[in-house]
Amino acid sequence: MTQHSPAGYFANRTINELADQLRAGLVTAAELVRGALDSIDELDAGLNAFVTVDRQGAWQAAAKADAELAEGVDRGPLHGIPVAIKDVIDVAGLPTRMGSAHFADYVAATDAECVRRLRDGGAVLVGKTTTHEFAFGATGDSAHNGPSRNPHDTSRVTGGSSGGSGGAVAAGMVPLALGTDTGGSVRIPSALCGVVGFKPTFNAIPTDGVFPLSQSLDHVGVLARTAHDCRTAYRVLAGLRSSFCHETGEAARIGWIPPGTLHPTDPRVERIARAALDVGGLSMRDVELRDPVGIHKAFAGIQYSEAYAIHAERVAQNPQLFTPDVLELLGAAAKTTGWQHVRSLRARDQWRSEVHDLLSRVDLLATPTTCVVAPEVGQREIEIDGTVSTVRGALLSLAKPWNVAGLPAVSVPAGTIDGLPVGVQLACSPGQEDLLFAVAARIGT
Repeated sequence: MTQHSPAGYFANRTINELADQLRAGLVTAAELVRGALDSIDELDAGLNAFVTVDRQGAWQAAAKADAELAEGVDRGPLHGIPVAIKDVIDVAGLPTRMGSAHFADYVAATDAECVRRLRDGGAVLVGKTTTHEFAFGATGDSAHNGPSRNPHDTSRVTGGSSGGSGGAVAAGMVPLALGTDTGGSVRIPSALCGVVGFKPTFNAIPTDGVFPLSQSLDHVGVLARTAHDCRTAYRVLAGLRSSFCHETGEAARIGWIPPGTLHPTDPRVERIARAALDVGGLSMRDVELRDPVGIHKAFAGIQYSEAYAIHAERVAQNPQLFTPDVLELLGAAAKTTGWQHVRSLRARDQWRSEVHDLLSRVDLLATPTTCVVAPEVGQREIEIDGTVSTVRGALLSLAKPWNVAGLPAVSVPAGTIDGLPVGVQLACSPGQEDLLFAVAARIGT
């Protein structure tokens, strides 16, 4: 086991603090870029969080950000802040390889819409982060450029598919990273790496220029060190103007979904996640799900059918270019029938109706983010409290219900087990994001 303590330039710095320092003249955007690039040079060889580093572009953007601030031009709270971008999201002039040999030579001609919004907000893009191939995996260790590794223990996975983004933020190489989330791919690496990850309401952040996995489930999300930083980035990306928040999260009603109803869960993970919600003013009660199996069927039928529709020709013509994990998943996806897809859509609608009913009685719904702490790189089965499970199931099962529902969800650090982070997850109705972030800020460790 190789222990690696996160120690990059941004390990103990928040976006809010950096923004204040920039405007006070205590630091420059160029200095922040140097901090990011030096941290990448020092740490990334052991973590493989980055697949592309855009040094020239970062220096140019930092110089522009500094010149604009000097002239009184302030583009908002991300002005001058270094950001990393998951490598399924197009950045003009940079490769978008998607962790796959299929796109080894592809260079994007234009920015994805979310990237354009970051640039318009003055953010400084420093590079692209490692993704599980085609974002089709929960571990982050199956990619053409190798696995991303957990900064807390490099023999462990980051989680996926936004593993490089999770590792980059956790190690302090950048204060903010973009990811995508189809079944938990922002929240899973956030939980396993010990940072905060937010998946917004479906379509709140445009996916134009993001390579799809499952269009009905895909979301663009953000990873940062704090709930406040995720809120800041989300509002810029969603085009929301006012940043002031009246919510304090002091009297929220939380419905706890016992995770064992969805998937066998490590009792230590459940205990730590639930204990994180024991904060003054919060009230919590257990809630029961009518059809947990239906949620899994809805997710599988939708994701598999849509993913295979995207990759069918590649599977037929060049199967050898896929990593074995993803080719195996696509083989299973190929067997999804039309009637299964139709039933999956019906199950999705039933789950959405049930969630709407639950959230009429509580403000937030909560579970652990994952059923286990970070497994080892390459591990595909795991024993949980006497039950053998796939690692994929253990990582996805508690996160994917919120993709099926299309609701906002955040993962917040809750504690550790043997030095490995545990995350607690909160979900809310659209329009209640400020309450979600306020509660997340109160429980974050």
